[in-house]
Amino acid sequence: MVMTDQTTTQMMRSGLNLIGQALTIYDADLRLAVSNRRFQEMFGLPDHLVETGARFRETIEYLASRGEYGRVDDVERFVQSRVDQARDFEPHYMERQRANGDWISVEGSPLRTGGWVTVYTDITQIKRQEAMLRSEGEKLSADLITRSEELTETNRRLAATNSALEEAKRDLIDAEARARVTAEMTPAHIAHVDRNKIYTYSNRKLFEVIGASPRDIIGLSTQEALGPDAHRLIDPMFDKALAGEASVGEFDLHEGTRRVRAAFTPDIDPSGEITGAYVLSMDITAEAQARAALQQTRKRELAAQLTSGLAHDFANLLTVILGLQGQLERMAGLPPEAAEAIATTKAAALRGGALLDKLSDVSGRRALSVSAVRIDALFDDISALAKAALPETITLTLQNEGIERPVMLDRGFMQDGLLNLVLNARDAIIGNGQHSGTISITARLRGTTWVEFQVRDSGPGFSEEGLSSALDPFFTSKASEGSGLGLTMVYDFAQLSGGRVRINNRARGGAEVTVQLPLRYGSLTSGLGMVLLVEDKDDLRVQTREMLRAMGHVVLETDNAEEALVLSQVPGISHVLSDIMLGDGMTGLDMARALLDTGVNVPVIMMTGLPADDPVRQQAEAQFPLVNKPFAEAQLAEKFDEVQA
Repeated sequence: MVMTDQTTTQMMRSGLNLIGQALTIYDADLRLAVSNRRFQEMFGLPDHLVETGARFRETIEYLASRGEYGRVDDVERFVQSRVDQARDFEPHYMERQRANGDWISVEGSPLRTGGWVTVYTDITQIKRQEAMLRSEGEKLSADLITRSEELTETNRRLAATNSALEEAKRDLIDAEARARVTAEMTPAHIAHVDRNKIYTYSNRKLFEVIGASPRDIIGLSTQEALGPDAHRLIDPMFDKALAGEASVGEFDLHEGTRRVRAAFTPDIDPSGEITGAYVLSMDITAEAQARAALQQTRKRELAAQLTSGLAHDFANLLTVILGLQGQLERMAGLPPEAAEAIATTKAAALRGGALLDKLSDVSGRRALSVSAVRIDALFDDISALAKAALPETITLTLQNEGIERPVMLDRGFMQDGLLNLVLNARDAIIGNGQHSGTISITARLRGTTWVEFQVRDSGPGFSEEGLSSALDPFFTSKASEGSGLGLTMVYDFAQLSGGRVRINNRARGGAEVTVQLPLRYGSLTSGLGMVLLVEDKDDLRVQTREMLRAMGHVVLETDNAEEALVLSQVPGISHVLSDIMLGDGMTGLDMARALLDTGVNVPVIMMTGLPADDPVRQQAEAQFPLVNKPFAEAQLAEKFDEVQA
């Protein structure tokens, strides 16, 4: 994708280099987007002022210092006035004489997307002809006719050239719009940095990839844009790319809650010089979770192959032992010590059978049965089941810290795993000789990536050996009373789900087992699709985007109504969610009505913080579904449910 955009830009620039006039296109931030070679030659500009991203202010400062505009007493004030004029984006045409005596015409035209196109034409010859005509008067009447004809012909050529430039401008605008939509719809961060590690291009996906960053990073250094933690991990890969070595790497961010893959490619110009680097990065947390689950599934399949035959034969032996012990038990005249030995043997055999059942659970082919589970309901079931197994002296508390929506889990596996941890905690408390104790289960969210269950107790905690081996099959601290498969089953469930398990001792005493599973919300709406989000406040747009993504939607976003009308033509738009008030220009309500007029047949939902008696709000509410700010994710999901219904 990045190389295609670069090739397109190079082809357009090559075409513009064939035009005799100087041409520039600056974007809405007064940065150079495109220029041709004639622009640099006409004004004698250094290379850094004709590179993509060069600032308009710096170019004006350079020209003023070289005397391009004649004598300027206050350069800073002069430059600021030119910058202010440029920001107005008004069409203009002017002719001026340069310091070297040449004359140029300057014609500027604004772009719909912000910024402007400017064409500079050398009209020195025309001006000389006009002066000659004025000085010679009637003596050169014949020459006047000739020169007039030449001037007319020149004007015709100029008009033709301007027409070609207008067509080129329209093509550039269309190409820019297509490239921007494509880059913004790509589920990855695409960017370019120069030799000084300054961003010269970026789509708006960095926040989605690393979870925290400024929205507009063009002109920022990699350290400023990425933050210290991410920069420390990524900077060596930038160094490799700037040294000419392409590389691909993966790394964890935010205490391991997010996994990112990034590809770095050197930017090499035709002369072989490395001028920067391209980077393509994406959030692969879900992929890493699925990979871990697949690895655990393969381990379980291998374990099943190794143990299935052994377990079958062992079960047969236990059956024979139990049968023979039953025969011995029925024999008359056995001494009392024989009866005790028979009972002990039968108990051991039955325990061996129970151990085989647990071994089958660990190594068997049990598949996950995932469904939407409400945490409060899960905790109610666990509380009822654990109550019968816990003595009155041990208190069990269960706390849901703000998980309101259903999450996707294997309910049976989760319930068995948490009950197993509760029973382990009970045994640790009683085995330590304590008469009373506490056990707690807490559920919470870890960012937007994990749902976490944490089981704590007031027992003695794990031994040093337990901390290193508790998750290993058959390890137990209960001597002959334990199978050593309880924590292994919990670990197996977490791994199979793409999650993880951590065991620790609490600072104040007691054990702590933390189970983290990939966060997947249960589907609250039907017909999930691509939502066009229109919000001019950056922070609100980010928050709303994350809500929509958590609901399962793909999000295409903009901060103004005019661009929203263009993006609404993108195939696959299923909903439009827009703020009513969008700053200057067209309002969200105007945009929504325009969509209906153009025949865009998708549900439109309006957002607003306007009071109920505001006339604009009342107009919007009379025509479109409306969600009132501030709103939570659940309220937004309910509004989407209403639209679908």
